[in-house]
Amino acid sequence: MEKDQLDGLLAFLLIAEKRNFTSAAQVLKISPSAISKMIRLLEARLGVTLLTRTTRATSLTEAGEKFLSKTAPALGTILAAMKEAGSFAEKPAGRLRLNAPQMIYPNYLKSVVASFVEKYPDVTVEIFLENAATNIFERGFDAGIRLSDILAKDMVGIKLFGPVRFVVAGAPEYFNRFGRPEHPKDLLSHDCLCVGSGNRVYDRWEFESDGKELEVQVKGPLIMNDSMHALAAALDGLGLVYSSGDAISDKVADGSLELVLEPFASNSAGFYLYFPERSQVHPKLRAFIDHVKEHARSVRR
Repeated sequence: MEKDQLDGLLAFLLIAEKRNFTSAAQVLKISPSAISKMIRLLEARLGVTLLTRTTRATSLTEAGEKFLSKTAPALGTILAAMKEAGSFAEKPAGRLRLNAPQMIYPNYLKSVVASFVEKYPDVTVEIFLENAATNIFERGFDAGIRLSDILAKDMVGIKLFGPVRFVVAGAPEYFNRFGRPEHPKDLLSHDCLCVGSGNRVYDRWEFESDGKELEVQVKGPLIMNDSMHALAAALDGLGLVYSSGDAISDKVADGSLELVLEPFASNSAGFYLYFPERSQVHPKLRAFIDHVKEHARSVRR
């Protein structure tokens, strides 16, 4: 298809509708002579006369009537699609795809999303929960949520909340059987429940000691790709779990989990909403960013 093959179609459709070159030209915001030239070029490409024009009226030839019957529905569909696509640039609408760690939704994200979808009913929020730090933008996500520690340099990060304190916990049953670690290095002789899959397993647990960072590579009987199931395994006494303190605070409060190594607990700056620095921020994402900022301000008040 040649690049100018569709030129003149809209002009023809408008003239056929209004039966007047000048009125059609006004809609397109061009001169009557310009729209006349578009029609002449279209007729030349088709090899037929589409319009008959006199000083009193403009009418369609037989070829023009048949051409209109075939092109009008298709062109109408195209124009409607263009209008719909343009609406996405004007107001928050469509599907907003977010990628986030599994435990973040019930403990941090739920209230933010609930108030957002109430405020913006034309936006559907799709949340894909996973822990792996993969390139989510190659998979069509609009934004991700991760700890500040793992954000790439070419990302824009908007802080959601933090700092976040990371702790080690286990069920009373586990401690009754295997004892309690007193130092992070003691974890080397304990069953630790890790989250991840394949070569992306979070088995290096981070701690702080005397102002210095300390990392211990742990191992255990289970590696699960779902942090909620890993937590369930810890509740069953199968091993120790490494988690943000807020995510398991209710389990600690009711006694089903107990914290250990608290003097060595590490802190992260927090969770951030992030997206590529050079990406176009669509209205739906911009609205979510603004909503996140407003929510953070209301929490601090």
